[in-house]
Amino acid sequence: MIKFDHVAKRFGRLHVLHDVSIELPEGECIALIGHNGCGKTTLIKSLLGMVLPDAGQIMFQNQDVKQGFQYRQNIGYMPQIGHYPENMTIGQVMDMVKNLRNGQSKTDMELAEAYQLDKLKDKPMGTLSGGTTQKVSAALAFLFDPKVLILDEPTAGLDPLASEILKEKILKERSKGKLILITSHLLSELDDMVSRILFMKEGRIAFFLSVEELKAKAGENSISKCIIHYLKMGHE
Repeated sequence: MIKFDHVAKRFGRLHVLHDVSIELPEGECIALIGHNGCGKTTLIKSLLGMVLPDAGQIMFQNQDVKQGFQYRQNIGYMPQIGHYPENMTIGQVMDMVKNLRNGQSKTDMELAEAYQLDKLKDKPMGTLSGGTTQKVSAALAFLFDPKVLILDEPTAGLDPLASEILKEKILKERSKGKLILITSHLLSELDDMVSRILFMKEGRIAFFLSVEELKAKAGENSISKCIIHYLKMGHE
């Protein structure tokens, strides 16, 4: 579904992505993990068109993303920290995003309803707690039933119930054949959600394995223990 082909990016003297080549198939929930500064954010922003690679090609459903921006309508993005106009209410933000999609009729309100955002629709965004802002970001990411979901630290700031609701939604969407890419430092929360692990190190792909393959190689029964094992062993 998504293919990175020899993608490279520099910011001045800093080489952030080194000749990254990988294919991300549909129907998978992939954890993108690695140390801070390893290139995760740049890889995601390159896919979203927020960063232009210096070299290489990114394909979305066999189309070069440089050929147009329409492919982005098939991507739902949940940032780690959502920034919204502080004077706008939740309801106004939701309506604004719907209008930006030119009145696209098919919407998925399941998360918005589960989080009871309709009861908070008149609250200004500037008055919301971090957790409630996360709920709005999550609802917006899933709103247009996208084929691909990119979720950056999605459970950060959410209470246990809200976090569980989001996890169940992720699993439900994965079962529909969607591609879901999650970045997270909370490795213990990934065990029940993800099917593959994409580990980056210093701008390169260190490994891309199914959870089963990773556990078998590490001899561990949880993702967090597998990653700790990998780091201790210093594998390339």
